[in-house]
Amino acid sequence: MRSGAALGPDGTRERLPSAYVTNSPETRKLPHTTRRQMLTAAVVGGAGLAGITAPEADAHGWGHNKSFRLTVLGTTDLHGHVYNWDYFKNAEYDDKAHNDIGAAKAATLIKAVRAERGRHTCLTLDAGDTIQGTPLAYYYAKITPISRTIKHPMAVAMNAIGYDAAALGNHEFNYGLDILRTFQRQLNHPLLGANALDWKTGRSVFPPFTFKRIWAGGRLLTVGILGLVTPGVAIWDKANVDGKVKFNGIVEQAKIAVPRMKRLGADIVVVSCHSGADTSSSYGDALPYPENASTLLAQQVPDIDAILVGHAHVEIPQRYVTNEKTGKQVLLSEPYYWGNRVTVMDLNLTWARGRWSVASATSTLLNSNTVDEDPQVARVVRSAHEKVLAYVNSKIGVCTQEMSGATACWEDSAAVDFINLVQATTVKAGLVGTADANTPVLSIAAPFSRDADIPAGDVTVRDVAGLYIYDNTLLGIKFTGAQVKAYLEQSATYFKQVTGTGPFPSSAVTNAVTATAPNGTPDYNYDVMGGLDARLTYDIDIAQAPGSRIKNLQYGGQAIGDADPFVIAINNYRQSGGGGFPGVTTAPVVYNRQGEIRQALIDYVTAKGQIDPPTFHTIDWKLVSGGTPITVTA
Repeated sequence: MRSGAALGPDGTRERLPSAYVTNSPETRKLPHTTRRQMLTAAVVGGAGLAGITAPEADAHGWGHNKSFRLTVLGTTDLHGHVYNWDYFKNAEYDDKAHNDIGAAKAATLIKAVRAERGRHTCLTLDAGDTIQGTPLAYYYAKITPISRTIKHPMAVAMNAIGYDAAALGNHEFNYGLDILRTFQRQLNHPLLGANALDWKTGRSVFPPFTFKRIWAGGRLLTVGILGLVTPGVAIWDKANVDGKVKFNGIVEQAKIAVPRMKRLGADIVVVSCHSGADTSSSYGDALPYPENASTLLAQQVPDIDAILVGHAHVEIPQRYVTNEKTGKQVLLSEPYYWGNRVTVMDLNLTWARGRWSVASATSTLLNSNTVDEDPQVARVVRSAHEKVLAYVNSKIGVCTQEMSGATACWEDSAAVDFINLVQATTVKAGLVGTADANTPVLSIAAPFSRDADIPAGDVTVRDVAGLYIYDNTLLGIKFTGAQVKAYLEQSATYFKQVTGTGPFPSSAVTNAVTATAPNGTPDYNYDVMGGLDARLTYDIDIAQAPGSRIKNLQYGGQAIGDADPFVIAINNYRQSGGGGFPGVTTAPVVYNRQGEIRQALIDYVTAKGQIDPPTFHTIDWKLVSGGTPITVTA
């Protein structure tokens, strides 16, 4: 069969869309690696196969002729973690559950399963969010960006592990398309994103799927691997993708891709899906598609056999979802995040009527804290790791008092006030000479990490980076006083409704369950608002129902009027709709220089040489019950 053609359901030849063929006008504009991966994904015949894996020994499959066990190994949300190392603490990573993290430990588990089952019976996939999340990832995106000669440490690690395919994650787009394309070229495996579409043509700009052909008990098994990413990228990284890449819904795109994969010869279909299993969206109704759609995918799209789930950072050892059309049970598994778990899916196949199909499927999770790091993966990334250690441990100033994020979710904190100070100062400086030069500037910031701590004394890059753990950029938008109050009311939904003055444990008042946060509102979706030239003060009465909690809202000691104008310093995630806060996506943007907030904090400390909390920290908001302050303990 010719490249770019397949047999349709009626036995006639079906042409692949030109975007999947490397000599088309559309794909000639794409990087060579992308064109090569698209051709590999498109062809299921002759020399264009996406690799035929020869058997090491038939004994590794169970049965020989009409039964076979395929093992799918999976990681997700590695977020720049190679080693079991906390760059912000400059120490071995540890948490309350004593998890270990990193691709090097996951590699040991992956290689052990391959050795037990036989390499040819195993596929290794990743479900996205690879190149953002640690100083290691930041360094090779912003300090010494990857290039033809500078390799991304995550690409080096993944190539050493030997992945068969990976899906795009939303954080792959954080540093822009140029960095993402460079990372893609450095991988030995295809980077899949079926629903990442060209803005004008609507064709896939990354390989939508790929095929792996395996000798299975003396017969060829064709495994189709589909990659999908949460469509929230269109909101969260609007500045990087607007006018270039648009995102179809998970289910909507799979309904196009899966039938095509079956026509092209896939016996079974495995999806690597960067989208959580529990249907919800943190961006509200800003898009017609849910952020977390893996369950919907299994329910609504026939002919999917298994889904490696990502994005939600939860453990799903094994879950079955019934397809509404076929009644078939679809296996889902999510291996937590940061490489501290590895999914092992066992797909038990049978041969009948000239093709393989899944007779039964099970899955489990392996824990990275049970093994040592793989020496090969640890070795090939070591030099990059050491460069980043030197960078993050360099001194940039001093702090006169300790600033901790431990209690910032329920009481006014110097740590969050510092973020708001730098954001507001940066935006105000950028408004000089504009019509809003004299408009009061407010700022919003979330308590991102309860572990964040800037000690008294010397301050390093890693101290400041640990205070702001995301690579968000800074914008300024126009709000009215009424919009300020509405925003704060939305933020206050983070708190559970309680009466009395306590003392309450923090778990009794924080992380409320809502319609869009069925597992509890995350800390990063609670925003504190502060003023720059004058104090913004307010009470949050959590004895009241959500929507009626903000009391005594004042600016400079005066009640805020509904029409009073303000400029709000806000991060790009929020301004794009992340968290579903009201008014932000339609508010006029008056400042946007694409500056990273974390770098602004580092630059502020470097320039001042000092952080002095008494000069900017005041108690501007508090939790109350019926007007009386409440006590919250850790």
